[in-house]
Amino acid sequence: MTTVSKEKKLQVIASDIKDNLVCPLKDAATNLVFGKGNPNASILFIGEAPGANEDKQGLPFVGAAGKNLNKLLNSINLTLDECYVANILKYRPPKNRPPQADEMERHVPYLLQQIDVIKPRVIVTLGNFSTKLVLAEFDISKMKNIVGISQLHGKIHEIKLGKESYQVIPLYHPAACIYNPKLRQTLLDDFQIINRFLSR
Repeated sequence: MTTVSKEKKLQVIASDIKDNLVCPLKDAATNLVFGKGNPNASILFIGEAPGANEDKQGLPFVGAAGKNLNKLLNSINLTLDECYVANILKYRPPKNRPPQADEMERHVPYLLQQIDVIKPRVIVTLGNFSTKLVLAEFDISKMKNIVGISQLHGKIHEIKLGKESYQVIPLYHPAACIYNPKLRQTLLDDFQIINRFLSR
């Protein structure tokens, strides 16, 4: 019996989005931004939504935030090629506004499929939106019950998705230190927590 590689399984999900997802964001976008990286990665990073650069290139985290993410990974001797990176939304919202509940409802099933294929050792959420969604175990109605990233960052949490349990480490979004340079050290410190977790 031939086993289907994780790469192939992810390609099937991406094709399903292109062929079957009905969403106004899709009609307005240039490209699907599905995900990138190593399907066998121990770390899955989850961001919020693609921005303008991502929409142009069809890849997540290719702008300034991506450069910052790579620098942070380098601080623990990793690169983006050794991780997998995806967003909640697979298409860019207009003017980079936050995702709306109905958009998340349409996109979340695909993200859950990505998680199920990759089965990472740790899910690292980037920013408030991603953190609230993941810690609410992808129940959009429960996001409002989750406290903000300033209280959650750098601590290890656990969620259950079906029969699987996942460790989750919330972080500030790598773009946050562009606007608030004081957060750079916080992010560097939090990446050390990821490092300690992976070396356990």
